[in-house]
Amino acid sequence: MRKHIFNAGPCKLSDPCLENTAKAVMELNNSGQSILEVSHRSKDFQAVMDEAVAGLKEVLSIPDNYHVLFLGGGASTQFAMLAMNFLKTKAAYVNTGAWSKKAIAEAKIFGNVEVIASSEDKDFTYYPKGFTIPSDVDYVHITSNNTIRGTEIFEDLDSPVPLIADMSSDILSRPVDVSKYAMIYGGAQKNMGPSGVAFVIIREDMLEKVNTEIALPSMFKYNIHIDNGSMYNTPPCVNIFAINETLKWVKSLGGVEAMEKLALERSNILYAEIDRNPLFRPTVEEGSRSRMNIPFIWAEGKEELQDQFMKFATSRNIVGIKGHRSVGGFRASTYNASTIDDIQALVKCMQDFEKEV
Repeated sequence: MRKHIFNAGPCKLSDPCLENTAKAVMELNNSGQSILEVSHRSKDFQAVMDEAVAGLKEVLSIPDNYHVLFLGGGASTQFAMLAMNFLKTKAAYVNTGAWSKKAIAEAKIFGNVEVIASSEDKDFTYYPKGFTIPSDVDYVHITSNNTIRGTEIFEDLDSPVPLIADMSSDILSRPVDVSKYAMIYGGAQKNMGPSGVAFVIIREDMLEKVNTEIALPSMFKYNIHIDNGSMYNTPPCVNIFAINETLKWVKSLGGVEAMEKLALERSNILYAEIDRNPLFRPTVEEGSRSRMNIPFIWAEGKEELQDQFMKFATSRNIVGIKGHRSVGGFRASTYNASTIDDIQALVKCMQDFEKEV
């Protein structure tokens, strides 16, 4: 029986993605080979890679002067890699939680970092707004959605310097004006596909800004990966196949515009119940509440119900709602493949538990 999956990552994937990837694991395109076995240099896999790149460009309306990469190492490698390539003197970062902090820490290895805005003063329960981006930095970096804390920014900022965004957990969930970004990157496992691959969308002119004063290993040079079509080394083939299937599924439902409509519907239903139910309370200020990751905690004095509720939810085939170990409480990750039925099942669980206790 398919469960109601709210994992923060690896994420829930669509049924067509799972079904088609499973078929490809057995055999890819009548090739007599599994996607797990086929050479990444073969015509069969090259077609998958080309379609995935074209699919992402189509779904996000990526302008022609951008490159798309699918790389191993996840977003965590990109924290360091982007700083290696682009941090010459100083970079600006917005600190909105754990992943921002990790990106900042990696960047400090390679140069000076200025934190130009932070929500740490209120335990990362809001997304900073109205901050000024300095013009004397090499780039400014934001984390558009904060998976652990559940805050999100819904606008594409105007920036006087190259804007780089970690969009690991909200990519494909809304239309994005890619032209405002010098680079967008993220781990696929939170809204696009299985774990083990990162996506990078990078503007052509950024390759002219690469720091040439330090010697970079080939694997950490964006131009090397671009010149080799994401195949400088063996790519995570099955992961890229699943991404391609996800992109086809998104297109079939109406693209990112349809995904945003569903994201709003899902999150509105769940936030309404969290606000209503006397057992629970939200952790994020209105206006910053993520549509992708929805944390909530016990109302004061109800903490002793934790284990009882978790068992109750498990009995309802609900998985993945335990809050991050650094925060506690609960977190429902409602990515693109999450259904209204999933949300309603969780809401009904909360309501029934309220009646029981």
